[in-house]
Amino acid sequence: MPSPSTPTIQFHFLSEVPLRDRLRLKTFLPSLFKKEKKQLAELRYIFCSDDYLLEINKQYLKHNFYTDIITFDLSEGNQPINAEIYISVDRVRDNARSFGNTLKNELHRVIFHGALHLCGYKDKSQQDEKLMRKMEDQYLKLYFPG
Repeated sequence: MPSPSTPTIQFHFLSEVPLRDRLRLKTFLPSLFKKEKKQLAELRYIFCSDDYLLEINKQYLKHNFYTDIITFDLSEGNQPINAEIYISVDRVRDNARSFGNTLKNELHRVIFHGALHLCGYKDKSQQDEKLMRKMEDQYLKLYFPG
């Protein structure tokens, strides 16, 4: 397993999505965890379809609805974070349209959303969701300055 100082970040594409400048993202994500005072060992993003993620949602979470992201923390005990984040490209596209957002911005929002979940942020209550949005916005501004 990689040491916490050199986390492994991988992107897997079961569905096509324009994710440019992946090297920059692989550099930025560890800085997010560092700012949140969390140690990251390994992080895998899997970009998939609505139907693929729906099956995962049913099988592992017993939820029968579409979602844009599911985050699995595979870490053991106090070990550095090892996780898989599944993102529905279909949902991200639909949400970008619905919220009047660009696909690029919405995709990065969801990528950071999953990382923030691993850092302990929740989004079940209105108050938690408000803080999550604030943190997503903060990291989007850091990633896309200006």
